[in-house]
Amino acid sequence: MLKSNSELQSKIALTSSMVIFGTIGIFRKYIPLPSSVVAMARGFIGMVFLLLVIFAKRERPSAEAIKANLRMLILSGVALGFNWILLFEAYQYTTVATATLCYYMAPIFVILVSPILLRERLTKKRVLCVVVALLGMVLVSGVLQSGVSGLTELRGILLVLGAAVLYASVILLNKKIKDISAYDKTILQLGVAAVVLLPYTLVTENMSELALTPLMIVMLLVVGVIHTGVAYALYFGSMKHLKAQTVALYSYIDPIVAIILSALFLHESMGILEGIGACMVLGATMISEFEKEA
Repeated sequence: MLKSNSELQSKIALTSSMVIFGTIGIFRKYIPLPSSVVAMARGFIGMVFLLLVIFAKRERPSAEAIKANLRMLILSGVALGFNWILLFEAYQYTTVATATLCYYMAPIFVILVSPILLRERLTKKRVLCVVVALLGMVLVSGVLQSGVSGLTELRGILLVLGAAVLYASVILLNKKIKDISAYDKTILQLGVAAVVLLPYTLVTENMSELALTPLMIVMLLVVGVIHTGVAYALYFGSMKHLKAQTVALYSYIDPIVAIILSALFLHESMGILEGIGACMVLGATMISEFEKEA
């Protein structure tokens, strides 16, 4: 059963962030820029937007709270930035289907280590839900049809598994961040992630050759403000009242929303197996949250 208003509100915020993350693919289609450039822009725009929000509210970042959590904030921001980098690199060596499947091993990593690192109880019911969600992601990813082959593919898999470990680290590190507002936390983490991405982007891309159109600028602002500033504020803010295991399982909502929207608006194929997989993931996520009190 849902335990408190704070927990319910946090689950609503987390679900909202996952739904927003799941819609980014639609907007990404209208931004013909390298992924590293888009990601770096996301970080900077999201950070600036949230700074403007708190200044408009006549608030100021809490130097005391930031200082108390500075180490964890920097570590989680670095993990977020390198997570994006490894994921970008992985797409050069493997299929999106395989990358999706491997990347969403991250929630499994969180659920398996949370009893050790965070002293969270791991129930049989939750383990079963994890297994069902993972099987659902196998069906959704389409990896059964496309398969895996060659050393190049293996390199991509290793890179995306590294990204998954970093994604899991972001969730776990955020559980260690205490007594700080969602805005302050998100501003620091997005800023650090953007700084981490800056040298990578400068080395891998020729920035002088990039041309921005008005539509691309609008789409970048939407992705930076809504899909980054707002979404990450909801995401990081929701973790205060939720277990890491809950955050991990809810992460599966993101790819399911993305796949459903891609089928509806971009006319990308979604067969019976993918539909069954989506239902398995969403069903496992919902069922896992209705636990009886011990």
